[in-house]
Amino acid sequence: MKQTTNSILMIRPVAFRMNEQTAVNNYYQKVLDGLLPATVNAKAQQEFDAFVEKLSAVGVDVTVVDDTLNPDTPDSVFPNNWISFHENGDVALYPMFAENRREERREEILDMLEDKGFVINNIVDYTSAEEDGFFLEGTGSLLLDRANSKAYCALSPRADEELFIEFCEDFDYAPVIFEAFQTVGGERKLIYHTNVMMCLGETFAVICSDCIDDKKERKMVLDNLKENGKEIILITETQVNNFAGNMLEVRGANDKRYLVMSTSAHQSLTPKQITQLEQHAEILSSSLDTIEACGGGSARCMMAEIFLPKK
Repeated sequence: MKQTTNSILMIRPVAFRMNEQTAVNNYYQKVLDGLLPATVNAKAQQEFDAFVEKLSAVGVDVTVVDDTLNPDTPDSVFPNNWISFHENGDVALYPMFAENRREERREEILDMLEDKGFVINNIVDYTSAEEDGFFLEGTGSLLLDRANSKAYCALSPRADEELFIEFCEDFDYAPVIFEAFQTVGGERKLIYHTNVMMCLGETFAVICSDCIDDKKERKMVLDNLKENGKEIILITETQVNNFAGNMLEVRGANDKRYLVMSTSAHQSLTPKQITQLEQHAEILSSSLDTIEACGGGSARCMMAEIFLPKK
């Protein structure tokens, strides 16, 4: 199984704003005072378009789908939470914590991908778990080491353990389960998505091990990464707050590897970390300040990797 892909799905926002329904447990979201909603959305669109342009310029195949005004989906720019694509032609649909995020799941997006020549054989739908109050938010909640058939998950209100294990059984992944925390107002609170504090590349892993408070769990996670020969690049909680964990390795023209992140993530890295990362992939960064502040998500969340076979 390949760990990285050249094909990405991205959703262009039309009514982006801070989502009040997700702010209850996403402590990275901020209110941008004094900005009209239309201004926030316009800034988010500018950031989105510049980001897509940078990816396309290096040969990443980006499928851009425009969001619709109705229904109201302020977080649609983060499609990796509701869908994942797999090499055998499977598509997984995930149960979402925020009610207004459930509307992001649009079947016509699958039709568009099929029109582009991607093959969809089977849809594995976990969304009925929403009715019982259980959630698992796609590759935000679960980090897939596709090449080594391992899945990493930091449990949270948005990542249910039983659902995660069910996913691992269905897709044949060995589960690596832990809890990750951040300090909010002097208290340790669960991090809402695993991909905020950790990134898995082909030959490396970026992780904030300080977020894993339980020493045994921390050792177990690091041991799993080492076992698969990944160079571990440690980041700090301050760097996590700048979205340095929210990166994704993709492939551009001629199969060249790129590590995609936001400008704030890039600027938070030390020269040593940058040198370490550049031995694995070229860094590609783009300014996502508005999307990060209002959405509480960054570059990784905006890209749903397409591993589907082609006709």
